[in-house]
Amino acid sequence: MENLSENENINKGPIMIGLCIAVLIACLDSTVVATCGPIIVRDLGGEDVYSWILTAYLLCSTIMIPIAGKLSDLYGRKLFLFIGLVLFAAGSLLAGMCQEMGQFIACRCIQGLGGGILIPVSTAAVGDLYDITDRAKMQGILGAAYGIGSGAGPLLGGFLTEYFSWHWAFYINIPLVIVCALLITRGYPRIKAPDNVSIDVRGITVLSLLLIDVLLLMEWGGREFEWSGMESILMIVAAVVLVALFVFIEKRALEPVLSPRLIRNGVVVKSALFMFIMGLTMMGANTYIAFFGINVLGFSAMETGWYAMTMVAGMIITTTVSGATVYRIGYRPWLIAGPVLGAAGLYLMSLIEADSGTGIIVASLFLFGLGVGCFLSIIMTAVQNSAEDNEIGMTTSAVNLLRNVGSTMGTAVFTMIINNGIASRMNDLVPETIPQIIADLLPKDTSIVVAARIPDLAMISDDLIWTFVDSVGTAFNFAAVILLLLVPVGLVYRAKRPSR
Repeated sequence: MENLSENENINKGPIMIGLCIAVLIACLDSTVVATCGPIIVRDLGGEDVYSWILTAYLLCSTIMIPIAGKLSDLYGRKLFLFIGLVLFAAGSLLAGMCQEMGQFIACRCIQGLGGGILIPVSTAAVGDLYDITDRAKMQGILGAAYGIGSGAGPLLGGFLTEYFSWHWAFYINIPLVIVCALLITRGYPRIKAPDNVSIDVRGITVLSLLLIDVLLLMEWGGREFEWSGMESILMIVAAVVLVALFVFIEKRALEPVLSPRLIRNGVVVKSALFMFIMGLTMMGANTYIAFFGINVLGFSAMETGWYAMTMVAGMIITTTVSGATVYRIGYRPWLIAGPVLGAAGLYLMSLIEADSGTGIIVASLFLFGLGVGCFLSIIMTAVQNSAEDNEIGMTTSAVNLLRNVGSTMGTAVFTMIINNGIASRMNDLVPETIPQIIADLLPKDTSIVVAARIPDLAMISDDLIWTFVDSVGTAFNFAAVILLLLVPVGLVYRAKRPSR
């Protein structure tokens, strides 16, 4: 696709605002149901499929990321941004009008398809609009929008549900989409697609099946069936077969949806590892720090949302500063400092107990946010600077895809660690049925689980509270160690540095 960075006739300011709004609303709706979800279940029924109000969005958005990235390389960002906005608006409007849970989950799928287009295509658009000198700063701004959207979703959902109704958590997207569409479609030039475009239909199909298999394994494993059970084994075997088939197809495709050449691009591989671990630790930490705050410390959903904003504040600071300074000091200082700060925040989270004050919670979330923000935007800058102009969408989407897969795995990994910790510590303290009851109630896939769905842990026993706290601490320490493994990756990270 044509690079637009030197086109002086483009008014980039309004387009950039539109791109930030697109990322903001897509991130908001990935977490907005965290606080309004139980109210939706109360009104629509279907508590047995509660988890799918988040899973449906995440599954569809993850599948759409690589498809949208590649097709936007072929047909232009403007077309796919418009398609993403239409899908997102339609899903939002219909979700707010739903009277039955099955309908609502279907609407969340439509929203997810739209969100899965908006985030990667908006990120890729920065690479088209800005040259190598300005990309880092613009990706920093876009990273700040990502952080605000991710952290503010539960807060917005709680506020609108408490003072209006849960329907407005979705209706509010409509005016935002309209503003976004006006800003983008009026200024972003339409690129003429090349003749005889070859669409990798087989690759898209196999990749979609692979992602569905992996994401459902993360969703169902340890809950619907045992990790060591036959179902898990069959799904893992299916994933291996699909990977082999996908590689076979992509090596022969004229326009592969994910080119095998990406494996030979060291910047892309290291960046994907950063974003995968970021997604894993961020989703896991968000899930259980919120769960801990509500069910152990006694916070309301709104209070928990406000505390989450301290993490967003940290992310905003380092995403913007790193983007503005990376051309002077390079990537490595940020890619080393990020994992260290993030791990420090996770370690502080592991020290939180039932009688802890708010200071340690604020400090841990803020430190973790600072760490994540150190590499959130500059990773995307490095990836785009290492890509050919006609492959920016595909390359950016590959990294975004790994972030989503990591997010899906985050709650699964944290849940497994905490469940095992409860089982091992509680067998000697309470009847053997109690640990399993609590394990079944722990959150699997929500950013915040409100007390309406989880019994008050204090009503069970002090021993159980201690066991849960200790197990959560173990999970946070595990995540801290995983994050520190990125330090040596940062030490050997080499990428084209933006220059004046």
